[in-house]
Amino acid sequence: MARSEVALLRLVAQRLLGPRRSSATEAVRWMTALQAQDAPGVLTSVALRTASRSRAEVLAAMDAGEVVKSWPMRGTLHLVAAQDLRWMLDLTAPRVVAATARRHRDLGLEAGDVARAGQLATGALSGGRSLRRDDLLRLWTGHGLAASGPRGAHLLGHLARTGTLCFGPAPGGEQHLVLLEEWVPHPHRPEREQALGQWAERYFRSHGPATVRDLVRWTGLTVADVRTGVALARPLLASLDVDGVENLMDPETPELLQACRREAGGVLLLPAFDEVVLGYADRTATLPAEHSERIVPGGNGMFRPTVLSDGQVVGTWRHVRRGAARTLAAEPFTALAPELERAVGQAYAALP
Repeated sequence: MARSEVALLRLVAQRLLGPRRSSATEAVRWMTALQAQDAPGVLTSVALRTASRSRAEVLAAMDAGEVVKSWPMRGTLHLVAAQDLRWMLDLTAPRVVAATARRHRDLGLEAGDVARAGQLATGALSGGRSLRRDDLLRLWTGHGLAASGPRGAHLLGHLARTGTLCFGPAPGGEQHLVLLEEWVPHPHRPEREQALGQWAERYFRSHGPATVRDLVRWTGLTVADVRTGVALARPLLASLDVDGVENLMDPETPELLQACRREAGGVLLLPAFDEVVLGYADRTATLPAEHSERIVPGGNGMFRPTVLSDGQVVGTWRHVRRGAARTLAAEPFTALAPELERAVGQAYAALP
């Protein structure tokens, strides 16, 4: 199969083409996780995958405790459905915690510091209370626990990965930290093998065509765990060959693409860190290798928003403030035809 076709199939699988999901919660659950260190960007990423295209609906789902933000995989913030967070942490947290132990030693964080931080957080948040991130850091500092800079970030991350904290409601637009066991009192926690199988199935349905290598990179799980999950999910998935490499996907995805071929040839504007780019170890089906530096300058991990045409990344874009107004600044890789320039402007005007 041509890589250009793989790119379009992925857009359909991710629900950026064809039928969108009925709600923000369903969109997040379908994707399983969306990278979220760019808070405004992830709201747009979710909204683009819903029928309503509403960022307000995403915030409402977070306020209702249906969608939460935490560090479920790769040591990075993601949005996940609340019911999924516990089983994801069960699978990923032990490796991440072990990997960060040396960094904790470098920062002078001892087991007693982490335990004290957890006790103070639990005391401040129990009973349904919440705190802004900065307020929790000040609480720790006020009790003699140094929590500035990376020490505070590592304390927060560790307590989230080990199931004490997560981000909950967002009054005024800024998410507050809450106790996970209170915010999500009845999580879904399948047995380990069942969870691995569910994760593999959901990844390939929402991201496929994709490879086992893509899934290993995306989750941060061991190759052995991913192979266990894929073996369980494989009977439910379709297989296809792309340049001699097996890709797996939802069997319904090709039919969904056929139903939206005209839409597939259009223009999409995606925010930074969107799953179309972040969701794969090999991005070359969508992003030509010679332009990867334009998306992540210097390989610094900071991904730029992208312009897609016919499934291919053709440039980057950004917001420009002009007084109270906000306008588009597009940076195409090559000169765009006038009709494509107009389509980019229209996509920007319609962006959630």
